[in-house]
Amino acid sequence: MDTMAEEGPVVTLARRELFELGAAVGLALIAGAPQPAIASATASGPEPSGSMPKSQAQDDLLRMQGEIRGALKKPVEERSWIMVVDGRKCVGCQACVVACVAENVLPPGVTYRSVPEIEYGTYPEGRRYPMPTQCMQCDKPPCMAAANAIAPGSIAKRADGIVAIDYTRFRGRAVFEAAAKACPYRALYYDDGAFYTKDTPALQPYEKTVSHDYNRQWLREPGQASDPPAGGGRKCHFCLHRLNAGLLPACVSTCIGRALYFGDKNDPQSLVNEVLAANKGKILRIRENQGTEPRVYYLTDDPEFIAGFHG
Repeated sequence: MDTMAEEGPVVTLARRELFELGAAVGLALIAGAPQPAIASATASGPEPSGSMPKSQAQDDLLRMQGEIRGALKKPVEERSWIMVVDGRKCVGCQACVVACVAENVLPPGVTYRSVPEIEYGTYPEGRRYPMPTQCMQCDKPPCMAAANAIAPGSIAKRADGIVAIDYTRFRGRAVFEAAAKACPYRALYYDDGAFYTKDTPALQPYEKTVSHDYNRQWLREPGQASDPPAGGGRKCHFCLHRLNAGLLPACVSTCIGRALYFGDKNDPQSLVNEVLAANKGKILRIRENQGTEPRVYYLTDDPEFIAGFHG
């Protein structure tokens, strides 16, 4: 993590001011809006060394959202969604994980996204990297062949690059286990119909919420573990329902370190292409040596880490 180049002047706030500042920040984060309260409280201090200016981070979100809306004007086969993860900015806070669970109304044991810490090197030179991960939306997804051999049509590759599950066909443990075993990224999760509030007096409102995976409405009912999406496999879909509404995936808009970029690889002027071009020689695609052609790219300043990460 980058350190401060120098410390700025101390800002002293009364208890009431701190409370109001915290409330304003919380509301801004929930709304996905810029955080003027933070900017005004720290405006007199310097930016951390090597960090992105706050205004630029906010502009990048607006730019990416605008690019998504521009891409939606093209036929679906002319879009090519990719994600770029800048590991140099990720702080391992898990905010993207929480946002994903909330956005997709995920049940116990299912999380489309995780942020494991990868240990690299030997003592005393060992290092730890947070590595946000999810379905890599592979262009050659091994899960698809494995699943479709048991349940034809249960997994398909969309024209825009997203690997999509058909909840009405991807049913039962057998097809799930075949697909999960084939996936080198452990990106698939089984929805067994459980609820967080099982054995409590009442099901809570957040568990009664309709989810919108793959642009359809899904409502999980207690005691109906065989009804889709329960009773089958689930995974990240780049928040397809948000993309089709002209919005960024929930993880991207929530990332406090601004470590995530998302956009259309077919647009040569897109921010994702700009970021990749500026970081040649620092790009990692996990286990691409297995021929999966993943659509999630990682950035790191450690070439040895890149070279050793293809197990």
